Amino acid sequence: MTRPIRTLFFFVSAALLALAFWLSYSDLAPLGRNTSAYGDLVNSITVPQRHITDAVTAVNFDIRGFDTLGEEFILFASVLGVVLLMRRRSDDPMGDHEDKARGRIVPYPSDAVRVTALLLLSPMVLFGLYIVSHGQLTPGGGFQGGVVLSTAPLLFYLASTYPQFRAVTPPRLIEAAEAVGASAYIFIGGVCMALGGQFLENVLPLGKTGTLVSGGTVALIDLGVGLEVSAGFVLMMLVYLEELMEAKEQ
Repeated sequence: MTRPIRTLFFFVSAALLALAFWLSYSDLAPLGRNTSAYGDLVNSITVPQRHITDAVTAVNFDIRGFDTLGEEFILFASVLGVVLLMRRRSDDPMGDHEDKARGRIVPYPSDAVRVTALLLLSPMVLFGLYIVSHGQLTPGGGFQGGVVLSTAPLLFYLASTYPQFRAVTPPRLIEAAEAVGASAYIFIGGVCMALGGQFLENVLPLGKTGTLVSGGTVALIDLGVGLEVSAGFVLMMLVYLEELMEAKEQ
């Protein structure tokens, strides 16, 4: 494909995309005005029927929980794609990874960066666990909390070295954690069906509204999603850093 054809294709695609955006936004209700019957329905049943005070979590893991299963496996497939693309190959001469700036010296992280990363490590873990476990109470949940938790190993890497980072995040353990977290969603839905309900239909006591044990199975789903998301991001960090270290050695 020649450059003029690529340029023409880009401008035509950009024009169609701009038109699609304009058509989708032109019919929206004014800012601050709620005209969604779906939103009114969710707000009316979230607390009395689900004992969940965060409507977004109720929608994600209960009202349309089957759709969220697909969203989780989009991330799972993305991580799998990264791992496959960056896997080791015995016939790869590593020539494509040669540093174009020969003689470049990458400075070691300063003491300020290492100390700050170390001090933030524990609060980041606690904050991530809080976001995951309180998804049915406040804005958050497994997806958001999993991303927060995955930053803790990155902070550890900034405060230490790659061998130490790899020692505290064994690849086999991280791979197993991601698989367990992803399969937990399906397992919980299967248990609900085995007990006579529909897929992801709650079969546990709903608990008292406003407590950690409220929401029935939603709290368990949040934990599984948090495990899958955090393990997936850590696994991608591992493969990226592994290739970086191999390139430096070459």
